Amino acid sequence: MSIDHYHKAKKYILNEEDIADFVGGRSNELIQLAEQELGFKFTGAYLDFLKTFGAGNFGSQEIYGIIDRDFENSAVPDAIWYTLTERKNIYLPNHLLVIYDSGFGELYCLDFNQLDDTGEPQIVSFDTGVEIENQIYEVIANDFGDFLLDLVMEEME
Repeated sequence: MSIDHYHKAKKYILNEEDIADFVGGRSNELIQLAEQELGFKFTGAYLDFLKTFGAGNFGSQEIYGIIDRDFENSAVPDAIWYTLTERKNIYLPNHLLVIYDSGFGELYCLDFNQLDDTGEPQIVSFDTGVEIENQIYEVIANDFGDFLLDLVMEEME
């Protein structure tokens, strides 16, 4: 079960302080401000991630989230700023939230058009070198819990 995967990943992160570098939990007010700015609501594992960690790094794995309320003048790992910037620069569709950059021209995004029965979005890839009409949204993970656990386990190896 994916929420179990999220909790397993969260436990690893909390127990590995030496390689965990996060901004810290974000407030409900800031999260709601980000939701209004983007036009969708965070749920489940990703919402818990924002409330617990905010945004940051686990070793070399940089997971985007919320840093502060300045969504126009920020930098990675600010998912809100990056998503809004990519909406302007490369016409990133409004149903995607960038949470990770593969480093190879692929952005990994929460896809709010692809929700499971519990309201959790899938993680899909967006290829920055491909025109919007030719995008093939490859499913990277069923949800954020699966995705985060994969990143954590890769870093732990």
